[in-house]
Amino acid sequence: MYPYQCIIIDDEQDAIELLSNRIEELFENIEIIAAIGNWKEALHILRSKPADIVFLDISMPEKSGFDLLKLLPDMKAEIIFVTAHDNFALRAFSVSATGYVLKPIDDTELCVAINTALKRVDNKRVANTTSVVSAPALNASPKIRIPNNNNFDYVNIQDIIYLESMNKCTVIVTEKCKYTSATNLGNYKYLTEEFSFFQVHRSFIVNINYVTRYESSGLLIMKDKTEIPLSRNVKQDFLQLLGRH
Repeated sequence: MYPYQCIIIDDEQDAIELLSNRIEELFENIEIIAAIGNWKEALHILRSKPADIVFLDISMPEKSGFDLLKLLPDMKAEIIFVTAHDNFALRAFSVSATGYVLKPIDDTELCVAINTALKRVDNKRVANTTSVVSAPALNASPKIRIPNNNNFDYVNIQDIIYLESMNKCTVIVTEKCKYTSATNLGNYKYLTEEFSFFQVHRSFIVNINYVTRYESSGLLIMKDKTEIPLSRNVKQDFLQLLGRH
């Protein structure tokens, strides 16, 4: 099975064939699961066949590519517009398009757009394997699921002292153990922000409940005696938050 799947939507058959050939020649890991020439069929396929990437023409009969996207507000696929028109780029990126490739297709431009899309797909897949799991018992701490090789560790969020970015991974530190996850620190910021956590440095997120001391030199002392730097640009906000705990 191919690791990535895509759909092509264009009202010109020649354009579909050309783009299909370029994708197949340049990316062996992408499968084209559908190539569609009209908006009605495209709407049906996009609702029934989830894809990682959608290559979308803008000017089509009856409905434009933008009109089609309005009918699919919850679509998760990365959108790459492939068009002969260079005057829609700003509007394309306003709808969170990943790429904008002009016809006739340049291989370099196409590769840049696809590689960007694949990175976003990979990031979403990693984020989906790392999640907060609600605790079943009343007043029990929610757990965070940490992917570890082919396994998962489940840790009470409130047991986490701090999280540290290290070599594109994240180290999660509790009083009893350290866990290493391939997920980057940014994903954990999203997962922990509704709890008592604060990103005090580009490499550290701390649990405010475990901060035992603030030093004027710009260091935080955690319950486990770890010293963590506090960035100047968040110092005021953090100290105000710390004062409320």
